[in-house]
Amino acid sequence: MAITPQPGIMEIDLYVGGKSHVDGLSNVLKLSSNENPLGSSDAAKEAVVRASHTLNRYPSSDHASLREAIGDVWGLDPERIICGAGSDEIIAFLCQAYAGQGDEVIYTEHGFAMYRIGALAVGATPVEVAERERVVDVDAILAACTKKTKLVFIANPANPTGTMIGEADATRLAEGLPEQAILVLDGAYAEYVEGYDAGKQLVESRDNVVMTRTFSKIYGLGGLRVGYGYAPKPILDVLNRIRGPFNVSSVGLVAAEAAVRDTAHTEKCRAENAKQREWMAGALAEMGLPSDTSTANFILVRFPSADEAKACHDALASQGILLRYVANYGLPNCIRITVGDEASCRRVVHAIGQFKGAS
Repeated sequence: MAITPQPGIMEIDLYVGGKSHVDGLSNVLKLSSNENPLGSSDAAKEAVVRASHTLNRYPSSDHASLREAIGDVWGLDPERIICGAGSDEIIAFLCQAYAGQGDEVIYTEHGFAMYRIGALAVGATPVEVAERERVVDVDAILAACTKKTKLVFIANPANPTGTMIGEADATRLAEGLPEQAILVLDGAYAEYVEGYDAGKQLVESRDNVVMTRTFSKIYGLGGLRVGYGYAPKPILDVLNRIRGPFNVSSVGLVAAEAAVRDTAHTEKCRAENAKQREWMAGALAEMGLPSDTSTANFILVRFPSADEAKACHDALASQGILLRYVANYGLPNCIRITVGDEASCRRVVHAIGQFKGAS
């Protein structure tokens, strides 16, 4: 008998991250992965240096100090928090714990690739639901639910669209799910939305909602891979039973704790992102390139055609400006552009203007 993987695994398309270099070019501007151009806080960097002196020691297995810090800053119950190697690991835990062969996992048509990957990895059936003009459609999701539905993933704000649904729609979705299903609110970009609780109230008031967050975006710690989930205690108990005891590194734990407590840096990043995002979206709109109102650290620019979007992407790449062409997310006429610092935003807008003028 031949050696074969579990059902579903060979249906997974390998995840491809944003490019970071161009052969023969040194002055590369990477705006393809939604990274924070201001980087991590000085407090987080100092914590990494201190942690380098104890790399021979295993990290904490209960993540208590980080969970306490997250709770202090965001008003969360530390006993409901689980930490992971990025929020991707929390997504994988949820699929592993609650879905399998014969089950269905719902996500929306432009949703984050890891939802489909997580479902296939455990042999579950991924179910793609249409959005309404690049916005999550609650009615369409509820109509797609069946007795087989175990997980429903939505990113709020969404990637790569930057759009989001309001609290009333999120509540209606949670209330309308079948009794065996869990709603997962992926809040990777939640910190960019002023006053948004990312689903905190829903998690605390219901038994079928889980919230995920990450330190890879506004906190600038993508290289350390730290994220967390906030869940009802019965679900948290299940997830902790499959979590590896040392799944987050000691360096990641202390850096994330310092980062979340440095609220001044977070506020600075949020304000600067909003300023540059508004300017860049406006400047491109004046060229006839609209984008939906974004609540994240990127904008999704719409071109008249897929050919023009791809040509612009390739033209800028040849100049060392790396953006994200998102045809693989069902958006062939769109390019996602990370909001960089002021100089980066002006450089990319100028380059797109030159492309438009020459085409």
